[in-house]
Amino acid sequence: MSQTNPASAESPRDPASQRPDPVESDIEDALDPGRFIPDETCFGFVDGLEAALATIGGLVATDPDRAATLYETFLAGCCEKAEEVDDSSGSFGMFAQSLISGWVTARQAAGACPQQTVARLLAWVDTDQYGFCYRLEHEIAPVLDEAGLTAYIDQIQARLTTAEQTYAASGESDRASRGARARWAEVLRALHTARGDLDAYVELAERTGLTTADCLAVANLLVTRDDAAQALSWVERGLALDAQLQHGSMAGYDLRKLKPQLLVGLGQGEQALDIAWAGYQQHPSQYSYDQLMAFVPEAERPTWHTRAIAAALDGERYLPSVIDLLLHTDETEHLASVAADASDTVLEGIGHHTAERVAAALEAARPDQAARIWRAQGMRILNPGKSKYYDAALRYFDQARRCYQQAGQSDRWQEVVDEVSTEHSRKKGFLARFGPIATRTTEAEPAPQPSFLDRARTRWTPADTGP
Repeated sequence: MSQTNPASAESPRDPASQRPDPVESDIEDALDPGRFIPDETCFGFVDGLEAALATIGGLVATDPDRAATLYETFLAGCCEKAEEVDDSSGSFGMFAQSLISGWVTARQAAGACPQQTVARLLAWVDTDQYGFCYRLEHEIAPVLDEAGLTAYIDQIQARLTTAEQTYAASGESDRASRGARARWAEVLRALHTARGDLDAYVELAERTGLTTADCLAVANLLVTRDDAAQALSWVERGLALDAQLQHGSMAGYDLRKLKPQLLVGLGQGEQALDIAWAGYQQHPSQYSYDQLMAFVPEAERPTWHTRAIAAALDGERYLPSVIDLLLHTDETEHLASVAADASDTVLEGIGHHTAERVAAALEAARPDQAARIWRAQGMRILNPGKSKYYDAALRYFDQARRCYQQAGQSDRWQEVVDEVSTEHSRKKGFLARFGPIATRTTEAEPAPQPSFLDRARTRWTPADTGP
């Protein structure tokens, strides 16, 4: 944003009294000028801003002019505050975009000129220093009324035309004109999508360069018109474009998901199932499993489930995806077999989130394999010396000890103790805390705790002072 205060044209002051709007003090208190906001507290900071914003939102129905001015004041404050916020999470930027969206809503409620509203929006876009207006069209398009959307499209089309003329005159070597052309074409695509203007979208895409994402957008627009046959033709067109890319695209992934859904709508359920099965075989996972089973007749699901699990376990597969699938489908025995076939080194490579779920799932039926996974997680921290996570490593080793003992494999637990003591003998601080875990043979019984009322009576009854 420009450093010029965007609220300067419409100050939220009573012209007669020049008294500040009382909501201004809430805005300033929430922004807390002068205090730096680190990333770890940014979400909480934004929560406080949301509370102040709620008051302004309540004014849109009763006093939209005042609301619009306060939105602008708040946005100006955010621009001023931006240098004092570590917005690595992006939450502060998203809040700023919500202010712009609210400002548009208030301006429309007040009957403001849509051309002027859009012109001011684009002026903010042109001078944005903090990324508040990045892909702003996706935030704004859903709240624009028809007049506002028309004005937005007209002004973006004018900018695109200018960029295209410059691009045509300078050629592809001019990076600036090429970037401007691509930028305004992308904005216009989003606006045509929001309006549902299929013809305008197709004309723009074919003029500026059809992409896989364009084919997906057009197919989705056709779906909203219940034209599955035409949507399918655009899916095929998009998949052909995606096949030319070295690594494919997310749009290509979405097209592959959409294709069998369209086939079902066209009465080609068997072909849809074949496509879903081929996709699952290529990349077995909980997501491709769910996509597959969505096209399987209910009576055939047990058979297809067995077939799908067998395919996932056949050959070399990406272990985390297979594990997630087995967890998703409650295949505990297969999960235990996968763990048993994996080396300790492989188990140590599994992320803690997935490993904890696997170990918890196996503890009751296969405590021996659960123990290996808990042990691997402890070693995953201890081996590279991640001392800040030693508390977690100790918990993992204690879980391993418990599961080894539950499985009747105390000798295996002793091997772990010997390994830790030998390989990490120089980590004196860790070993001092590991010792009580290593020698524990039974679960410590929690000491009985007095009830709430027993504690209350003890505090209430005065001490015996004697006769």
